Amino acid sequence: MTMLRTIRREGKLAAAVVLASAALVSGCRVGPAYHAPTPPAVTAPNYKESTVNFHDQDGWKVASPQEAAIRGNWWEIFNEPELNTLEEQLNANNQSVQLAYQNYMAARATIAEARSQYWPQITFGPSWSRSHTSANTGNNSSTNSRGTTNSLWSLPIDVSWTPDFWGKIRNEVREAQYTAQANAADLALEKLSMQATLAEDYFELRGQDQLRGVLAATVDADQKALDLNQGAYDTGTGDYAAVVEAKGALESAKVSLVNVDLSRAQYEHAIAMLVGKVATDFSIPVRAQIYTPPPIPVGVPSQLAERRPDVAQAERTLAAANATIGIGYGAFFPQVTLSAEGGTESSTTGHLLDWPSRVWSIGPSASQVIFDGGLYRAELHQYEAEYNADLATYRQTVLTAFQQVEDYLVATRNYSLQVVHQQDAVKLARQSLDLETARYSTGVDPYIDVVTAQTTLLGDQVTLNTLQVEEMLSAVQLVQALGGGWNLSQLPTPQQAGAKVPGSAYTMQH
Repeated sequence: MTMLRTIRREGKLAAAVVLASAALVSGCRVGPAYHAPTPPAVTAPNYKESTVNFHDQDGWKVASPQEAAIRGNWWEIFNEPELNTLEEQLNANNQSVQLAYQNYMAARATIAEARSQYWPQITFGPSWSRSHTSANTGNNSSTNSRGTTNSLWSLPIDVSWTPDFWGKIRNEVREAQYTAQANAADLALEKLSMQATLAEDYFELRGQDQLRGVLAATVDADQKALDLNQGAYDTGTGDYAAVVEAKGALESAKVSLVNVDLSRAQYEHAIAMLVGKVATDFSIPVRAQIYTPPPIPVGVPSQLAERRPDVAQAERTLAAANATIGIGYGAFFPQVTLSAEGGTESSTTGHLLDWPSRVWSIGPSASQVIFDGGLYRAELHQYEAEYNADLATYRQTVLTAFQQVEDYLVATRNYSLQVVHQQDAVKLARQSLDLETARYSTGVDPYIDVVTAQTTLLGDQVTLNTLQVEEMLSAVQLVQALGGGWNLSQLPTPQQAGAKVPGSAYTMQH
């Protein structure tokens, strides 16, 4: 009982030292305070390209009211059930998203690593040794100790603690928290990028399906024309030049059709990879369909920085860089370590736990670099330069965000206008082909004029298909530029990022 009382007394003394040190720690912090940068001031109530007064009132328009914003699963605004299903598969199985998620999990674990420095390190190292002294020593006065064999049992406990007097550890924890937040924003950015890529590939694939229908109809028409001209030539009412021209048009259309099949297959394989499936076992049924983008709520410019995960990532990276400067300042101050050792030692196990077998020592130590050749100052200058570089990156990211929104607003609008005019061009080209076919049938024009009209019609149809696809792609890119359905409220706080993660979250995937 006497030994237990002594241990309690010494424990209370150590606790008092810890509390006193903690009180001192709480009042000291070095390094600059962080203030989030203010995004560029936007005075306009709406995006410039959303309010342009187009002379042609047909085509795509911005959703009203403009204060609305996309929420949740942004791809659902395109009202395409098959795309919705693919996006859900992507969210669950895309490996690039999984990689970003695990990077976020690793960043969260780093917070726990940094926090562990707040606490003492306790080591328990039991040992046993047996030794034998020489009997042939020259010291005659210690003949009783010559040629003896000894055993030593030891149960030591070592405690070492480095109090955070200057806030170095706190800055390391802050840096880890902000870095984890940046990784969370990167995860959201990667998901948005993969989701947008899938939507683009899907509309590209459907565009190839639509184009395939156009080319297949062209091949059928060219085959009928060839049969007609070949029959006329065989009966002596036509010339061979018309047959050759019809064959050339047919073969050219077949080449284009084969090329469409190649492009479609590659888009299908890309979609398989995005949704985490083996391309060999994955297929999407052919379905020719014309898409037009829905009205897209763009919100107001002043909210754009809060809707973009890349802007949040850049800002959190800047905060982490500021914490790194604080770590650099902490290196200029001495490091104080409190250490204590205690335990028991005995030559026999029977007396190992006896009170006279106790051993202990306690004492603080401090270390301070006197001369480092300017290392710490150079490192501090490096951290400050990296902070300024991250600040420039943040500002550039915000400016790029506004550029992209304006770019895709004008692109979606102008592609829609081009589609309207190209549809008229296709109608006129079809009328021209009908007229040339009638003139050829009556012997007024040669067949080459019919081929020319067919080529013009096919070219206009291909252009129309390309414009319709580009219109959909620009709409997807606009949604991506607006941040999809993400907003800053979805970013975990430093406390949430540093919360304990269930062990299953780190389970290796096979």
